[in-house]
Amino acid sequence: MLQVTLDDVLAQVRALLEQGDLASAVALIESLRAPDQADLFSELDTAEQTALLPQLDPGDSADILEEMADEDAARLIDNLALDDLARIVDAMEPDEAADLLAELQEAQVDTILSQLEDPNEVRPLLVHPQDSAGGLMTSSHLVLRRRMTVADALDAIRTLKPDSEEIYQLFIVDQHGKLSGEISFRQLVMAAPSAMLKDVMDQEVISVPVGVDQEQVARLVARYDLLALPVVADDGSLVGVITVDDVIDVLVQEATEDIQRLGASEPLDKPYLETTALTVFRKRIGWLLLLFITETLTGTVLRHFEEELATVVSLAFFIPLLIGTGGNAGSQTTSTIIRALALGEMDKKKVFKPLWHELQVGLLLGLGMGVVAYGRALLWHTGSGVALTVAAAIFVIVVWANVLGSVLPLLAHKLKIDPTVVSGPAMTTLVDATGLFIYFTVAGIVLSLK
Repeated sequence: MLQVTLDDVLAQVRALLEQGDLASAVALIESLRAPDQADLFSELDTAEQTALLPQLDPGDSADILEEMADEDAARLIDNLALDDLARIVDAMEPDEAADLLAELQEAQVDTILSQLEDPNEVRPLLVHPQDSAGGLMTSSHLVLRRRMTVADALDAIRTLKPDSEEIYQLFIVDQHGKLSGEISFRQLVMAAPSAMLKDVMDQEVISVPVGVDQEQVARLVARYDLLALPVVADDGSLVGVITVDDVIDVLVQEATEDIQRLGASEPLDKPYLETTALTVFRKRIGWLLLLFITETLTGTVLRHFEEELATVVSLAFFIPLLIGTGGNAGSQTTSTIIRALALGEMDKKKVFKPLWHELQVGLLLGLGMGVVAYGRALLWHTGSGVALTVAAAIFVIVVWANVLGSVLPLLAHKLKIDPTVVSGPAMTTLVDATGLFIYFTVAGIVLSLK
């Protein structure tokens, strides 16, 4: 059977819609996997989406909304009748349903909740911020009791038929609903049927409170290779579970935000091509103006050393080389430190350790770059004095850039500021001005300029 591309299916769906054959278009869409359905829907216009979604099986409609970007899903549900939306929400996972309902007005949420089969699965999730553990968790999960036997637990799994990702790691509570332990599905299958869960479970359970930030949740899941992470209330009672698929979405979101900030721009709220030029302008102009104003420090330094530059004109040849190298060295350091902070590789109590580490790296890099710069300057026939100036300056600039590149992210992290805001262009701009000052100061010492 030939592989049919998504573009081909999209063309077929549009042709069927033009013919008014809604049933065939629905059948074609339902034959696709959920991610492909979501991609196809994103290519349709709002009228086509609104016509098709209520006609699909509620489970397929739910999968489509769960796979779509939050902004696209929110725009789509604004055009649906509340009765149709309620049927779809009822088929969604509680955590995904809560995220979707958070985009609606309170009156609309109340109307939809009143039509759900079990609104209490969704209602508690609406009170938690979306970027917290409580906002990520699902309240629809299988809970086992300490005094259950292994056979009883397996019977419960067969009866309730939980989703596949919920049975790989199972959590156990006591008679008060407090988290007591965990057991993997493999351990459960391998244990004697008559054994009590309290005797075979692992009592050392990693859990998080409901208010923990989603980035910390993702870090825990990645560090300990967890398939699921239980969320507990202040009294230790189990209130929900975060599965690894939800954490992957968080990691993608956080990485996207960090990469956009590395370029000195505010993160976009929507996919790039769906963001208007005016919105991108607003996201970028603030930092661009700040960097522009900061960059004028470079001109101030050049004016201050105007006489020295006029005395030895050849010093000007190396200005782009020096400030470019300093900026690159600083950017290398900040990106390394920021990534180490994101991965939790830094001990917050040992702030001088990375500083000392980068100082050593800077000395080695500066020495290597200085030797190369000395040789390059001689090849330009500038004289040994200027060559020595360039070599000494680039050595000091690289060491300074490495120190500055390690201090700024650590300081920002200490002040609860996102370290990415001091990286990239911001770092380069700062090193430009200070690098020029270092260069002409070294020139004054080596060449005895007055």
